[in-house]
Amino acid sequence: MDPKRAVKPGFGTNPLQKEGGPAQARRAGPALSETLDQLGRDIRQLQIDFERFFNGGLPLPPDELRTRIQNQIRSLRNLTISASVDNFRLGDLEARFNSYNELFNRRVRDREEGRHQPHRPLVVEKPRYDPEAGIVFGSKVDPEAVEALYQGLAGRGEGPKFDLDSFQTYLAKQAAALREKTGCTEVQFRLANEDGKLKLKARPVAAKGS
Repeated sequence: MDPKRAVKPGFGTNPLQKEGGPAQARRAGPALSETLDQLGRDIRQLQIDFERFFNGGLPLPPDELRTRIQNQIRSLRNLTISASVDNFRLGDLEARFNSYNELFNRRVRDREEGRHQPHRPLVVEKPRYDPEAGIVFGSKVDPEAVEALYQGLAGRGEGPKFDLDSFQTYLAKQAAALREKTGCTEVQFRLANEDGKLKLKARPVAAKGS
């Protein structure tokens, strides 16, 4: 193998496990950081895809992505990671993945049991953020609020054409531009149906002097 040949990022063979083993892992801080960044993005995407599946936006569960994440975490756990911050990040990402995975399995079981118990009442938890009622952003953008808007679009099969991080950057820029233009302190984003299409609307809130 040509040692200068670039390795495609993502899942599959871990670039940190190429020639050199654990010793190279200790020297590959930047590469490990990029791998953990990608793992975090894929775990967030898995959460979104889970919601899309249960909302009818995906015909099949995201099992392929889930398996790839499992394999990636297993590969990283086999490395010797000397930096405590990287070990902490990996542990946090693994805990988040396990939490989503357990939640998914529980919801699948509930759905299967519901088919055999048609009279069982459904308990619907009120979401913290309601994209259709509107979500207000101040100078800081709450990641949970961003995910609520993203999932609201994705659940209708009309999700953004970019990933969650890019969507958060887009919302932050839109909110900043509207605050500067109108002098408002907050901006409300909401999802609205217009002519059969789902659209993301923004309006100023709490304008100065009002």
